[in-house]
Amino acid sequence: MNKFDLNKRIDTLDYLRGFSLLGIILVNILDMLSARRPIPNTLDASYQRFIFLFVEGRFYPIFSFLFGVGMYIFLTRVEMKGINAMVLYLRRIIALFIFGFIHFIFQPGEALTVYASCGLILLPFYKVKKEINLALGIMMLILFAIMAMKIFLSVPLILLGLAAGQYRVFEEITQKRKQITIFTGLAFLLSIIGLFLQFQHVPFAPFNLFHSNRFLTIGIMIGPIVSAFYVGMLILLLQFRLFQKILSPLKSYGRMSLTNYVLQTAFIFIAGNAFNLFGQITYLHSLYICLVICSIQLLFSIVWLRFFRYGPLEWIWRLATYKEKP
Repeated sequence: MNKFDLNKRIDTLDYLRGFSLLGIILVNILDMLSARRPIPNTLDASYQRFIFLFVEGRFYPIFSFLFGVGMYIFLTRVEMKGINAMVLYLRRIIALFIFGFIHFIFQPGEALTVYASCGLILLPFYKVKKEINLALGIMMLILFAIMAMKIFLSVPLILLGLAAGQYRVFEEITQKRKQITIFTGLAFLLSIIGLFLQFQHVPFAPFNLFHSNRFLTIGIMIGPIVSAFYVGMLILLLQFRLFQKILSPLKSYGRMSLTNYVLQTAFIFIAGNAFNLFGQITYLHSLYICLVICSIQLLFSIVWLRFFRYGPLEWIWRLATYKEKP
């Protein structure tokens, strides 16, 4: 990494962050507004199956993985500037945990406190060889996935993100199209097999959000595989300038991922209280609400970044990290 790279953003990561946020809100809103169980043989019931086949457990792994990548990039760039990376990183983690603690009051399923905790636990692995991090991350991911231990999946996913940073997967990515195509193809085949297996256990009747059954367990097990396919597919699409332009709002959305992640909760909470939606909405209603919220956020992100370099919470986070005005 040369000096030119020290402050250069990696656009692909912003696209991926924005993409992951679109899926995360579709799942979070169901619990936050206590969506009603669908009536059998309706579009609502079909949408519930779609959510748990293609969305639930497919997007938060991407967000977790990207946190690991961001962790490596931050530490590396700070070190190259000759600054004490560990001190700044600890400030960064503490600030993130505070954001998460406040966010937890409104969204008990929030991820920022989890990322802050994992980021602190995995800090020593920054100095570990990339081959060891990769092997350890894969082994833990397979173990926790097989055991359907969703709460622990963030640890290996963040570690794999750290390893991806060490391998510089996202640098000069246009020159790695062949490798990414092979990776995406393999992930696609494994996803088809996993989704086919999960589909065999689709409940005949609609189910509660936290109802435990084989269908949901298999969904947790195959989640990271489907996530890998989503990531590979999006990266391949971004190799074409047409898709870069079409999907450009995602880049702005992802550049402000911390702000937009918290704002998702704020918008859902405000809408729920303003229109008395708690326990009243259907699954399809949740989709419509998400479309409105995401449209507002996408437009807000585009406009904001035309005037400012950082999102509001990103600015505060940077201020807390460096103790100087960005």
